[in-house]
Amino acid sequence: MTNYTCIIIEDEPLALEKTKSFVEKIPFLNLLATFDNAIDGLTFLKSNKVDLLFLDINMDEISGIELLESAQLDCHVIITTAYSEYALKGYELRVSDYLLKPFTFDRFLKAVNTIQKKTAAISNELNSKYIFVKTEGKLEKVNLDEVLYIEGMRDYRRIHTLQKRIMTLQNFSEFERLIPASVICRVHKSYMVAISKIEEIERSRIKISNQLIPISDTYRDHFFSHIKS
Repeated sequence: MTNYTCIIIEDEPLALEKTKSFVEKIPFLNLLATFDNAIDGLTFLKSNKVDLLFLDINMDEISGIELLESAQLDCHVIITTAYSEYALKGYELRVSDYLLKPFTFDRFLKAVNTIQKKTAAISNELNSKYIFVKTEGKLEKVNLDEVLYIEGMRDYRRIHTLQKRIMTLQNFSEFERLIPASVICRVHKSYMVAISKIEEIERSRIKISNQLIPISDTYRDHFFSHIKS
């Protein structure tokens, strides 16, 4: 089972404690931090890899909706709010679920399990299959089970495979959306690695095909959550 790093942004103390207690009951959720305002939460998201965000709507200074509209979040979002009128907006912003307060633990668990099941389905579908990447004016097929690691090189990404190297302008965010982290995982601002191709992990470095790849603090918890699972 895949583990998920998560944070909570909620300005009501009692609601925050309730959501936190629900998270702590679910073994595959790893709570990294909680915030009582959107600004501090957004600052954390900019420098830390998070799989799942529990987000309140009505907050001072910046609302949850404004956060979603202004930030390019690369994580699942579950809205937690007392106001049903934001449901359509949440749908437009492609949130994973919409929990109307006061919600029960059963409803909370259902929302989280739905995300987990969808991720597992995508992982099963893509594992040992392929993606197409844009390179030199064409689309090139890349078999995921042949990828060793992906390296950032200024504006380009270099995909190292068992057979060759492929240069593309596609960014890491695109790869993270296309490929489950349980298959190829981000470990550094400049690297993604194929989990199945890892030979050794020593301190803050990964060895793949005689290449030593650094693990940054930003992606450490995210990476090890997939190694443990």
